[in-house]
Amino acid sequence: MHHTPIAAGGSSFDLIDSKKLFTEIQLEPGMTFLDVACGYGFYSIAASKYVGEAGIVYAVDLWKDGVDHLSNHIKEFNINNIQSVLADARKKIPLKNSSVDICLLSTVLHDFIIEKTEDGVLNEIHRVLKPAGKFAVIEYKKISSHPGPPIEIRITPEQVEKKVTPYGFQIKKTVEIGKLNYLSLFEKMKEK
Repeated sequence: MHHTPIAAGGSSFDLIDSKKLFTEIQLEPGMTFLDVACGYGFYSIAASKYVGEAGIVYAVDLWKDGVDHLSNHIKEFNINNIQSVLADARKKIPLKNSSVDICLLSTVLHDFIIEKTEDGVLNEIHRVLKPAGKFAVIEYKKISSHPGPPIEIRITPEQVEKKVTPYGFQIKKTVEIGKLNYLSLFEKMKEK
């Protein structure tokens, strides 16, 4: 039996300014991009256009329906630079150490915090990122709105920073990327 994550099937992709996101994180041709808890893979599909043929996108999720949906999309549209991976990032991201330029964790950090499983995820992201690699966290603003999670489980940029920095990351900036969402961008420091 496969575990279905808390917010499986939901996506913030249509709520954000994706052009602004990819400009802010400086995703460029030839890069390796990791989308953790990718769901249906909307961010991965968009990122594949930025990394181009020389780059690669790894879309990782433990939700089989989402990974299967993305795999079918990849086949249907003959996309060669996305690898969809069924894996539990809380335990192990099946990638080599220091192999990723940019990692995205979009609107799921609050879920990992509720589950008290953020430790495994953040350690794994740190492990797979290259030195000075970027870690992009998208979350919902702590306001009452629909769509999105209940306000009591939403996290502020300050809470994201406090949660992420002990894992060997330094905050670079926080910017609004939509009416309901913000991006906190971190950089992997040399040593944890």
